[in-house]
Formats: sequence, C-alpha cells, structure tokens
Amino acid sequence: MSRDPVELEVFKHLFHAIAEEMGAALRRTAFSPNIKERRDYSCAVFDGQGNVLAMGDHMPVHLGSMPMSVHAALTQLDLAPGDVAMLNDPFQGGTHLPDITVVAPVFINLRRGHARQAAPDFYVAARAHHADVGGAYPGSMGPCREIYQEGFRIPPVKIVRGGHVDGDVLALLLSNVRTPDEREGDLRAQLAACRRYTLRRVRAAATDLLRYAEEIMRTFLATVPAGSYAAEDFLDDDGSGGGPVKIAVRITVSKPSRRALGRAADVVIDFSGSSPQVEGSVNAVEAITYSACFYVFRCLLREDVPATSGIMRPVRLVIPSGTVVNAVAPAAVAGGNVETSQRIVDVLLKAIAQALPERVPAASSGTMNNFTVGGMDERSGAPVPFAYYETIAGGSGASSAHDGVSGTHTHMTNSLNTPAEALEYAYPFRVTRYALRQGSGGEGQHRGGDGIVREIEVMTDASVTILSDRRKLRPYGLSGGQEGAAGKTSVIRQDGSREHVPGKSSTRLRKGERMLVETPGGGGWGNPTKPFSF
Repeated sequence: MSRDPVELEVFKHLFHAIAEEMGAALRRTAFSPNIKERRDYSCAVFDGQGNVLAMGDHMPVHLGSMPMSVHAALTQLDLAPGDVAMLNDPFQGGTHLPDITVVAPVFINLRRGHARQAAPDFYVAARAHHADVGGAYPGSMGPCREIYQEGFRIPPVKIVRGGHVDGDVLALLLSNVRTPDEREGDLRAQLAACRRYTLRRVRAAATDLLRYAEEIMRTFLATVPAGSYAAEDFLDDDGSGGGPVKIAVRITVSKPSRRALGRAADVVIDFSGSSPQVEGSVNAVEAITYSACFYVFRCLLREDVPATSGIMRPVRLVIPSGTVVNAVAPAAVAGGNVETSQRIVDVLLKAIAQALPERVPAASSGTMNNFTVGGMDERSGAPVPFAYYETIAGGSGASSAHDGVSGTHTHMTNSLNTPAEALEYAYPFRVTRYALRQGSGGEGQHRGGDGIVREIEVMTDASVTILSDRRKLRPYGLSGGQEGAAGKTSVIRQDGSREHVPGKSSTRLRKGERMLVETPGGGGWGNPTKPFSF
C-alpha cells in the first residue's frame, strides 16, 4: 500500500503534539520546582509493541532510554484498562532511582460492557526526576557505592488498578522518602498526564512513521564515508577513589543501501575497551548508553525527522556487560544517568567528527553539575524536611559555523536553571551570585561558550552534595580549537575561608555558609591563529 505523505506528516505532528501536551499537563500540575521550573521530565507515545512513535521536546537522557522502561512494564505486567505501571529500577529499563516512570495502556476499541480487549493499541509514558527517593543522602544523588544506598528501588508494579491508585503501593513509596507530600503531588501529576489521552485511526500511520524515520536515517548514512572511527574520553574519577574512567567507542560505517530496510545494520557502535564498572556511582546502565546513541544520531538528522524507534533500526550496539557503560546490579548508578551519559555523547561526537568534521561541534561542558541540598526548613517556626535538586548549566562547544552558547544546558539534559526568585521562595536559600563565568570557553576560530558561576547561601544547617565532572579533564576542542576551562566547586565558611570541594562529594554546611559552583566552558573550534574565511 502506498504511503500518503500528507497524512504521514499530519500524524507525525499529532503524535508529537500529544507528547507535548502530556508534558504541559505534567508541568502545570506538579508540586516541585524541579519539575515546574526546571522541567526535569519527559513524555512519549508508543505503539502497541512498545516502539516509540513520538517524544516531547523534553530531556534526551530520559527519552532515548524510556522505551526500555516501557518494555519492562509490558513484559512483566498485564496492563488492563485503567491500570498504570510505575518503575525506576535502572536494571529493568530505568536510568537512576530519582527518575520514576509511569506507563499507561491506551485501548481504542474497548466495547462497552467488556472488561478488556486482547491487548492495548498504544501506550503513553511520563518520566520525572523526583527531588528525593530516600537513600543515604538528601536528594538521592550522593557518592554511594551500591544502589541500595541510593534510594528506594521500584521494579515494574501497578500504581493504578482499574482507575484507582493502589494505596498500599503508594504508602510504601512515600514511607521511604524525605518529602512525601511533594513526591505524591509530582507522582499524581505524572498519572494525570497519562490518563488524559486516547488515539484513533493511527495504527497504519504509526507503522509508516517508523519506516519513514528508518529510511531517512539510511539516506543520511549513505552520505557518511564508510570506515571505522575510534575515540576515547574519560570521566575525572568515580567519586570513590578510582582514577580516570575510560569510555571507548569504535563506530563502523558500512556502505548502506536505501533499499536495505529490514537488513543488516549499516552502523555498528562498539564500546569494547571501556572501563569495567566502578565502585562509585558513575556506572551507566544499558538504557543510558542506548539513549546517548539515539540522541547523537538523532542530532545528525534534520530537525523535522520524527523521533521514533525507526531511527535506530540501521544501528547495532555492542555494549559489553559489566562495564561502566552497561553496569550490572548492585552497582551504584546515580551518576551514570547524569554524568556518564554526557561523556558517552562526547566520545561519540569525537569519533563522528573524524568522518564529518564540518558537522560536529567541539565538546560542551560535559557535566550536569548536579547540586542537591537537604535539611530542615525552620522558616515557618515548625521544622519541615526539605530536599532540593538542580542541575547547573555550562558552555556549549563551538562549531565550524558559530561560537558556542554561554550558560546553557547541553546534550543529555534539556532542563532549565531554577530562577533565583523561585528558589528563595520555596527553600531556605539565598542566591548570592549568578553570572556567566567569563573567559571559560576555549579559544578558536569559533570560541566555546562560557560556563556559569552560581553561589548559594544556606539559611539553615544543611547537607550539600555535588555530583559533577570535568573538574580535572577539560572539554576538548576540535580542528585546532582549544579546550574549555575545567569546573571548580568551593565552600565558603562562616569565617570567610574557602575550601575546595571534590567534584563528587557531600559536605555539611552551617547556617550562613555558601557553596560556589563554577561550571566548565565549551571547547573551541578551529585554529585561533588562522584568519576567518568568508
């Protein structure tokens, strides 16, 4: 049957609009600033087999890995009308424990009077980063060595049965977190985002969208010179005393055929040679590595290409089990989601730049600069537990066409910084400095973007955790461009003294003390001594 290009375009935007509206509903009804202000959430639409059909313009680190969570829910649970699954287990399709995913089935032709039909026609899913899910450190992002220390681990379970929230499951979760009211509010916002939507007359269009994305990817691959392109990059350390952590990749591109649908992969991405999984929390699970690969290859295509599973059909991944890019339980993984994902992107782009030097930018800041604070808020007179989480932006890498952007979230994070006004209203903090870090971008024909300086004073005693990277090894430049500046973190004590804080550590601040985070700049592109050409 011939494909109707007009109808295909209509359904592409329809699916995307549904995912976007899900996100808007989640953002509007959430409780925490992390979701309402920073937009640390993602929503997507899947077909009846769990293939992703559309993603909202949300967080890449969530979206590429979400299909594995949906698959885990589908294979382990029998989802009837009105049911919703919930999970966060990194070893069953999740990323790290603060990211809780809910998955809801969509039944289109359910007849009145019948309790169920054979199988759902579609699925919708929403993932959100919860500011605390228990564990040893407030914010659940501390320097742990086992996943058991990182928080409450949820296998695929039904949080909603027949349209009613399972009170026992909810109580079990809320009893293991520091901020149960906020967690319940955010979780119910996720459920509301998934409950609102049904779809009609779309199965054929869904299949076409998957094939369309595959065709576009194969057409693009035909423009990439065949060959093998290897690169490696490193995380500073694992946060538990281990030295640099290597991520190695070899991308092999074979000569594809535009008629090769359903045949062997045109690209093999092999992570053999990467470090074994480590003691610290920078281990990434398979879903994270897949997500980073999906993101990078999606970025190489036109912006209007539908973000479906079809993009990855020409790609085969080799991700050795037991390595830092495919860790096995009981490895700690909180940092794998936020830090190792960024380095996987860096090393993939570094390899692809050998084949497409004019298409690939230099390294961006390469870290999400995860900042978590927890303690007791005494502003109302009665102490109330709080836990706050944010990521802090840096500089993006320059490209052959333009300078990098300063003070922006890059690659696997697509969130926003929390505005100072919202932060100071919701928490016992004061933002004492918030500015661009001048001169931190790498020099080049095109200069890397500058990082950020963010200084926060706590108005109560608090536990503060920083989970970051690029504190020792700087973001690389390309084509002769220079590296961006490494990041720095300091504590300013009550007596004015300043203490250096390792990139992955937790410390105790007394009332009136400050944490100063200076984020990395992006790498430069092109030899800075070479004159510009027009």
